[in-house]
Amino acid sequence: MEHPDYSLEAAAIARGHRRIAGVDEVGRGPLAGPVTAAAVILDPDTIPDGLNDSKKLSAKKREAVEADIFQLAEVSIAHASVEEIDSLNILRASHLAMERAVAALDPPPDYLLIDGNLIPKGVQQPAEFVIKGDGKSVSIAAASIVAKLARDRIMVDLAQQFPGYGWDKNAGYPSKQHREALIEIGVTPHHRRSFKPVHKILYQE
Repeated sequence: MEHPDYSLEAAAIARGHRRIAGVDEVGRGPLAGPVTAAAVILDPDTIPDGLNDSKKLSAKKREAVEADIFQLAEVSIAHASVEEIDSLNILRASHLAMERAVAALDPPPDYLLIDGNLIPKGVQQPAEFVIKGDGKSVSIAAASIVAKLARDRIMVDLAQQFPGYGWDKNAGYPSKQHREALIEIGVTPHHRRSFKPVHKILYQE
């Protein structure tokens, strides 16, 4: 399938659900920063143009589509902190962020389309997981765009406070600059201590 469409949402509506939320998270792989999730309920009559997997859109296009999503859809964004990532593990923390994003929608959705291969155990609604969902469902694609941009902006902010790691460009992922800065400058409070490259430096393994 080239582009995501509304067929999964339409199928859920045909089964009697009305408020269908697409849910996605971003930031499982970085060495620093929170994991961020978004939940989006689209109006089938005013679906923004250009929705796609956020990774397939240029930065300029992502921002333009994001503006339309906020104007035309119901959106919520939530995070799980570095401390939560380290105490729970990254999968559970990413699910926690998803659960929080869903819980923040008011009124609540009555059906969820969740990117990935698992349904977070804390969600109350009927749900289905959709593998590579941001390329299949426009609601999940919208959530992927919102979550990515929200998290990118957090990392740009943190880059001002902790220069040298390149977070404004690498969003906390283990780029060459980031890995070198970890060794030369050291570990910040925003690094995930449970992640191997950070753990190794802290404990000199």
